[in-house]
Amino acid sequence: MAGTNSRRFLRGLLAAGAVAAAFWTAGAAAALPQIQHWQTDNGARVYFVPTHSLPIVDVRLTFDAGGARDGDTPGLARLTNELVTAGTDKLDAGAIARGFENEGARVDNDSRQDMAYLHLRSLSEEDHLKASLDLFRRVLANASFPAAGLKRTRRQMLVGLKQQLQDPGEIAERRLQKDIYGGHPYGTPADGTVKGLRAVRRDDVRRFYQRYYVAHNLVVAIVGDVSRERAEQIAGRLADARPAGEAAPELPKVQPPAKAKTERIDFSSKQTHILLGEPAVARGAPDWHALYVANHILGGGGLTSRLAKEMREKRGLSYSTSSFFAPAARAGRFEIQTQVRNDKRDEALSVLRDTLMDFYENGPTQDELDSAKRNITGSFPLQLDSNRDILGYVAMIGFYDLPLDYLQTFRDKVQQVTVEEVHKAFQRHVDPDRLITVMVGPFKD
Repeated sequence: MAGTNSRRFLRGLLAAGAVAAAFWTAGAAAALPQIQHWQTDNGARVYFVPTHSLPIVDVRLTFDAGGARDGDTPGLARLTNELVTAGTDKLDAGAIARGFENEGARVDNDSRQDMAYLHLRSLSEEDHLKASLDLFRRVLANASFPAAGLKRTRRQMLVGLKQQLQDPGEIAERRLQKDIYGGHPYGTPADGTVKGLRAVRRDDVRRFYQRYYVAHNLVVAIVGDVSRERAEQIAGRLADARPAGEAAPELPKVQPPAKAKTERIDFSSKQTHILLGEPAVARGAPDWHALYVANHILGGGGLTSRLAKEMREKRGLSYSTSSFFAPAARAGRFEIQTQVRNDKRDEALSVLRDTLMDFYENGPTQDELDSAKRNITGSFPLQLDSNRDILGYVAMIGFYDLPLDYLQTFRDKVQQVTVEEVHKAFQRHVDPDRLITVMVGPFKD
């Protein structure tokens, strides 16, 4: 009965979160999160934001253990991350799941290119919080990676990969990633390859966990209804569940493509997927705010962006066209993406390239800059309207060692950029002469 009551209570709190978010964005948006930072005795870096609007605590453990650490077995990092909660020396996956559920807690996880994380959400009431943290720590300290769990998870991941290979958009993304990064660790998707997943053995998973899931390779982010003293206890106890170990080495530098290239991949579909991209920017670049604004104007600002106007409003070529920068520990990619009717793909590609080149050569107008600033600064508080949103930013700030006042200064730094700064930032990070183009659609006669 206690577990049922906890689950009902948590569902009520989650529903109340929407109301709390509305109050936050309406009245407290000016009070952006103040991040506190320290280090545990065994070397983990901790970032903490107290919030007391709801009796919930979110804890995210982020390790430098993403797909870029896969080595010769693409998919190893994702498999390892998925299997952490699959069993311990004395608990199977079902018992672990029931243990968290009985306390009204939730655990989720993910593995990306740079990082892998485990996330616990718990009620802050001490009995529930202590029980949830004890179980979380027990899993971290004693993950056993059972053979049955490995077999099941591998099978699920292989099914997912096979489904991706039937999707023209996914085919295009994977090929673009391979083409722009070549043999760099970023050249393989974080979810791995069929060959890599099939090659992973249980000992590989254990070794990966012992090497990378260690305190010196860990960032702990805590957001929620606890005191600084309790946060220190939480961080120290969880970090102590893993050996101190050593931080992962720096990833190699990205070598950009030598020249532009266009690939056409035959696929039977009613539309052609078109992607253009190249390595561009590392997280923490000094001109990031100017580059962020540049992308908003070019293709990140929805229907008001240049690409959307040229492709949709003026010519009716595509319902959706966008661009983005994906900063990473090393040069993350710049990408333009769209889908068009097969008989319009050549025209669409010409429009995309012309629009990009015009922006590269001439930059934005003052009106475009002013409009982008209003949109970005006005919507920014909405990106911080829940504990989970704040947690994501705090973990990112910690993992990439960004300034603690990143959130407080973001809007001011956006407001300060000039037309010239936006233009130069874009030219520094994007080179049309090295742009890789991938088109997936029916090309055979």
